[in-house]
Amino acid sequence: SRRTRGMAVVGSRSSGTSMLAKGGRVGSRGGRVLAVPGRRASRHLRRRLREGAATRLRVAKEEPLGSLGSEDDDGELHSQEVIDKSQSIAQSAAPLGSYEADLEDVLRCNNLWDVLETVPSPFYVENNVGANMGYVSNRDRVAISSLFHGSRDSIGATCGGASIYDAQEEVCIPISAWAYRSGARKDIYFDPKTVRAAVVTCGGLCPGLNDVVRGIVHTLHQYGVKEGNVLGVRYGFRGFYSYENQPIVLTNRDVDGIQRKGGTLLGTSRGGADMDKIADSIEERGINMVFVIGGNGGNAGAAALQRKCMEREYACAVVGVPKSIDNDILVIDKTFGFDTACQEGVKAINAAYVEASSAFRGVGLVKLMGRQSGFIALQSSLASGEVDVCLIPEMKFDLDGDSGLLRHIERVVEAKGHCVVVVAEGACQENFASTEGKTDASGNPILQDIGRYLKEKIAAHFSEKSRKKVDLKYIDPTYMIRAVETNTSDKIYCYVLAQGAVHAAFAGFTGITVGMVNTHTAYVITISLPLSLSVT
Repeated sequence: SRRTRGMAVVGSRSSGTSMLAKGGRVGSRGGRVLAVPGRRASRHLRRRLREGAATRLRVAKEEPLGSLGSEDDDGELHSQEVIDKSQSIAQSAAPLGSYEADLEDVLRCNNLWDVLETVPSPFYVENNVGANMGYVSNRDRVAISSLFHGSRDSIGATCGGASIYDAQEEVCIPISAWAYRSGARKDIYFDPKTVRAAVVTCGGLCPGLNDVVRGIVHTLHQYGVKEGNVLGVRYGFRGFYSYENQPIVLTNRDVDGIQRKGGTLLGTSRGGADMDKIADSIEERGINMVFVIGGNGGNAGAAALQRKCMEREYACAVVGVPKSIDNDILVIDKTFGFDTACQEGVKAINAAYVEASSAFRGVGLVKLMGRQSGFIALQSSLASGEVDVCLIPEMKFDLDGDSGLLRHIERVVEAKGHCVVVVAEGACQENFASTEGKTDASGNPILQDIGRYLKEKIAAHFSEKSRKKVDLKYIDPTYMIRAVETNTSDKIYCYVLAQGAVHAAFAGFTGITVGMVNTHTAYVITISLPLSLSVT
């Protein structure tokens, strides 16, 4: 075990992809050092950048900062101090392997650029000084890697270069240096007057589903999509072809206020992804944009739908908004609903602490979400500050023995008079061989109830005659957390993702998902998340 702020953090490695790589403890994406103009760059350089002359950034050792422009009255661009610093940084990168900042080394997102013609964006206006504002270019890039490791011994330097470390498989997954930047383009590939869009929510509930649905509907109508041309698909993918639950029309009025409610206005379900039937329905209804809000199964379905549309040579933009309350999606900084889940998780932990500390020899046990990653359990525990043991899927632990969990709880109770334990739902699953290989309709592994299992083990341990009794309280807030309204930060994030998804569709992208990458909204390829990443 290891300790974080006085809290023991232990766990088991699950059958799926370990996500510690995302947190950077076991390994992380490698870094690059780029030469970029300072905030007070010369007027000449700023003019060149505006005119698009500086189309590529190069590593400092190959093209020093001073070579990007000529010295003017400021004299600041050619400051010897700036040049020396740039060159020293580039030299420090050399032992680990330097990379040319090639803007073409971008995650290759599928698009419809070859089959559709562009039209001017309805948002295209000139401001009062004649400069175009508020747009991004397809040449804009978001760096996937923002960290430079100065030594191979540094924490997270497992892969060294542009790779993500899969701690479960113990391999480095290569990935491109850049992702396309999200945002509105001046030229778009769909005339808003001819757009017919569909929105579908898939998989389990998560805080923020209604926020994303509302944001997509609002943004579509802001583009000028006609009233009645935005459809809400009921109860997941099967709603495309179900006779019982036909799609409903979504207008701004229909989604007014849904952001203040948990769950999803559209309903949701797992499975039902019959791609031939879905593609038939899309063509029959004249739908040319599909927005899929889903997790592992939803993203896999979106990718399959995009391929099916390509096979039929049907021009339809399929865009995903990744939903994972566990925050376990590689590359993306954070998933929507995660902050809210942690906030609610803290409430459950605090309740367990009150119960445990108010009882004689009290033990509070809380089970939180986290199939293959322990982000909710760990961050909620840290935020609470009252947790003695946090069990996560990424790390193995023993129940019995002098260094096992049960003896540790016993020692904590003897020392403090009480103990609080938090466990992620995917921890210790290797003890349940009977469910190995079984999955639900979305492709997620079926888990045994680790909370009840630990409750029984703890109760049995302290029921032995040689040990003093404890007052054990068990709390499982899973469904309460899934159903709550989003907090402030998640509300804003959901709207940003919703806008990014609509911008992507109008920009002609398809088979992609939108997410925050190094604090910038970007587009990455739609894959079966959070399993191993594959790029073309």
